Amino acid sequence: MNERELRALSRDMVRELGMLSSHCGAVELTPVEAHLLIELESGPASNQQLADRLRVDKSNSSRPLQRLYERGLVVWRADPADGRSKLAALTEEGCSWLRWLHAAMDADMARVLAQLDEAERLRLEDGLSLFRRALRHADSQQGYTIRPLALADNGPLAALIRKVSAEYRLGEGCSVHDPQLDALFQVYNRVDSRYLAIIAPDGRLLGGGGIAPLAGGGKGVCELQKMYFDPDLRGKGLGRRVLRLLLAKARALGYRQCYLETTSALAEATALYRAEGFVQLDARWGATGHGGCEICMARDL
Repeated sequence: MNERELRALSRDMVRELGMLSSHCGAVELTPVEAHLLIELESGPASNQQLADRLRVDKSNSSRPLQRLYERGLVVWRADPADGRSKLAALTEEGCSWLRWLHAAMDADMARVLAQLDEAERLRLEDGLSLFRRALRHADSQQGYTIRPLALADNGPLAALIRKVSAEYRLGEGCSVHDPQLDALFQVYNRVDSRYLAIIAPDGRLLGGGGIAPLAGGGKGVCELQKMYFDPDLRGKGLGRRVLRLLLAKARALGYRQCYLETTSALAEATALYRAEGFVQLDARWGATGHGGCEICMARDL
């Protein structure tokens, strides 16, 4: 699927779901009004909070909120945490409309799901979950760039590795003690290697990862190396993007397997590797010199 095909599919889904209509099926609520009622089900919220949740401008939520207020479906309350702000809350009538809305929309979805067997429903759930994750990560990654390591990155990258190693208390036998730590551009500036750096909107190097031939590992095996991420970078999906780009580059370079060593202290990284197909090994491969990393993993390319 390419960008144009995804846009076309998304448009079709929006139309089929009635999101361009002036009301939600038989319920006399606009789609935005319906979303506002559903968000208020979890508790009172300010106009700004509701606008943020719906990914709309504040003005595009304030008018529908006012209509709901005029119909007696919501009421405004003083915000106990900020006397200058007001919170919208559901009235009893609003709760009744919300129950009606849920019943009507659930019935619509039941008719859709009736067209699918159990296996197809699971595939649909997986696909929609992936799409939602991609949407969220694309939003949080705006302004960040991924590019090959440059000579000027040597100092910032070494500082990042030392910072993260101190955070996780990584000691002897980990890459923070590699003698070439302050000259990683020279290490990866080879035809059989690659290092990708992640650059923040303000120009700071905040993460990255690399591949290189596995020392003593034989032909066709590369090693995933020096995947480090600043705390400001985590949770944005950039680690997964860099990892997949590196694996694609490894395939293009003719590698057949990718090996890595890590430690249980880096639980988030280990979980990512497993999710991306790496399997834990019973013994080390090659001669990396990283005896402090007790977890060895590999995957076919």
